[in-house]
Amino acid sequence: MGAVQWTAMETNPSDSLELQVGELRLRVRRLEETLIRHGIALQEAKPQLAAKDAAAAQASAQPVQPAAEIDRKPAPPPAEPPIAAPNFGYPAPVAAPDGSSLESRVGAHWFNRIGIVATLIGMAWFLKWAMDNHWIGPSGRVLIGLIAGAAFIAWSERFRNRGYAFFSYSLKAVGSGTLYLSLWAAFSLYQLVPAGAAFAAMILVTAFNGFMAWSQDAELLALYAIAGGVVTPMLVSTGENHEITLFTYLLVLDVAVLILVALRPWSRLLFAAFLGTVLLYIGWSSDYYSDAQFARTVFFLTCFFLIFAFAPRLARVDLEDGAHHSGWDSLALVVLPVANAALGFIAFYVLFDWFKSDWAGAWLAVGFAAFYLLLLRLPAWGRLRASPALLSALHLTAAVVFLTMAIPLKTHGRWLTAGWLAEGAALLWVASRQRLRLLRVLALICLAMGFVALILDNPPASATPFFNERFGSYLVGIAVFAFAAWVAIKAQAETEGAGAWPAVAAGSLLTVNLLILLAFSWEIHSYWWTLRWSGDASRWQEFQMHAQFTYSAWFMIFGAILLAVGFWRRSAFLRWQALVLLAVTIGKVFLSDMSQLAQGYRILSFVGLGALLLAVSFVYQRDWLKLRAGNGEKNEG
Repeated sequence: MGAVQWTAMETNPSDSLELQVGELRLRVRRLEETLIRHGIALQEAKPQLAAKDAAAAQASAQPVQPAAEIDRKPAPPPAEPPIAAPNFGYPAPVAAPDGSSLESRVGAHWFNRIGIVATLIGMAWFLKWAMDNHWIGPSGRVLIGLIAGAAFIAWSERFRNRGYAFFSYSLKAVGSGTLYLSLWAAFSLYQLVPAGAAFAAMILVTAFNGFMAWSQDAELLALYAIAGGVVTPMLVSTGENHEITLFTYLLVLDVAVLILVALRPWSRLLFAAFLGTVLLYIGWSSDYYSDAQFARTVFFLTCFFLIFAFAPRLARVDLEDGAHHSGWDSLALVVLPVANAALGFIAFYVLFDWFKSDWAGAWLAVGFAAFYLLLLRLPAWGRLRASPALLSALHLTAAVVFLTMAIPLKTHGRWLTAGWLAEGAALLWVASRQRLRLLRVLALICLAMGFVALILDNPPASATPFFNERFGSYLVGIAVFAFAAWVAIKAQAETEGAGAWPAVAAGSLLTVNLLILLAFSWEIHSYWWTLRWSGDASRWQEFQMHAQFTYSAWFMIFGAILLAVGFWRRSAFLRWQALVLLAVTIGKVFLSDMSQLAQGYRILSFVGLGALLLAVSFVYQRDWLKLRAGNGEKNEG
């Protein structure tokens, strides 16, 4: 009996310890499953789990102590390294970079820029105060300014070496501004140095800033250098015309900027240089341009235009399609080409317009269109990078826009209408061959402009039916939109009805029918209107009745033709047009002809309309096309 009791006492602690070990293993396994489920890597956790398992196995293999001893000396739980809480698939929080908060931007950037402006204003007021009180002579004032500017620049290097780069650039801006102000005072206020010497000194300051920006890889310094370079001609201006000196200097500055953006990812420098060039050119041309300077002005203007036209493909930005662009890179690819094209054309047009030549504007637009087509096809070569889809689309749009502008600049009346219609048809054909959606949109815009011009710009009425200018213009429009419908139907078949080609085909066919209806209606109107004014005034009412009856007859005839073609071609689209036209004719006969026509014409209108409607009803009731069964139906266009 004692042996049995001892055995029970001996086995109970062991069973309890084994249960604890089993529970520990179960908890470890559950923790492992939780870590796996939440996507946390187990490479670091597995050694720890293995150590736990080994410790548990070792504990189960050790001799069992009596329960009383276990109670007296409880083993402390093994220290476990803290396990990071699961993030449930979300990325771990990342510390915000410096300057990302509004407070940081205001304190570090905006206050800094305001401080630069305030310091420069303070320096200027100090110079004026010193002048008013005659404390320092002119030479001393200029010398103090030059020394202070150089000291600011030298002092800025100490902050840059200690890691305060942005503050260092700010001190350089203050120093450069002080140097510019001092040189300007030496030239303009005190006449201590000639304009050429001051200009050369300011160029040296600008060149030094550019060199520092290049050597320190600082885009901000480069912006300061460009700003100083643009301001320099204004500071040393003598009120005289120095076109060659001014534009040569600007040309050198723009080429330097182009080299910088080709070697560094500093695309916003282009906007500073472009804006400065535009402002200086406008300021000069408004005051000094004359016809005698036409040739050299065109030369410099061409150089400026070409620099900024090629700049987006020379700039060191990521031009790959679908790549993530910064805000300035996107502007360099979109805003700069558009602004350069628009302002360049306006500048050239103003120059050529002073010659009062009728052909200059049109051929200028054609030349711009040809340039952008060549730029579109220009392959990558050397530093000239491949054009991305966005830039190519802009170049293509510019070419089409300039071609479209060339037509009204050169032609008027029916030739304007024919030009836009022909351009739209040609672009639509190219779009169907090249599968270019943008070109298709531009083609539809040209066709729409031609259609509006055809409707609104009507030549005077002619007593000769059909063989006149207006009917010829309508024939051109009918032919162009019929060609557009053919192109769209063919493209629709090649793409198996995908895309917008079915809508283009339907719209073109509808326009063809509308133009046919309008063309013959205008001929009816012109014929009776001419007879009305050339004949006896007492017969005006008779001529008006003749015209109204002819309109109704033409509507019924054309509706019947459309319906017959719709049945022949098995086209519900044509048949619905016919039904709409017949409905309009019904309204006209009952609302207008009943009250305006004489008894004979009224009888003919109603009898003709009734016979036509009965025939249409009979055709539909016989259901020759099996429309009720839904067989053999075709929706063309």
